[in-house]
Amino acid sequence: MKRPNWIPKWVSWPLLVFIAFIILLLCVGENNYMRIYDYERQINELKAEIKANEDSAAMYEAKTRELNTDRETLERIAREKYGMKRANEEVFVTDIP
Repeated sequence: MKRPNWIPKWVSWPLLVFIAFIILLLCVGENNYMRIYDYERQINELKAEIKANEDSAAMYEAKTRELNTDRETLERIAREKYGMKRANEEVFVTDIP
């Protein structure tokens, strides 16, 4: 078979087969490069989400510990957020910021 003029002389059939095989490995099948790259990106996103959740869980555990041990903090939060008062007090609520 004669080589067409548009194909350079250094290109041979075994080289073309090898390049086609490499492209096939990178783009087709279960373990292709695109799928591996997507999985790595998902893994990194999930690791970042886990780190954020661990940080927020630690913050909430510290707040819970503080509420369970510090009576003044518990009373302050009950007064500010829930409008609770003692039996002998009067509380006036205003909507001035």
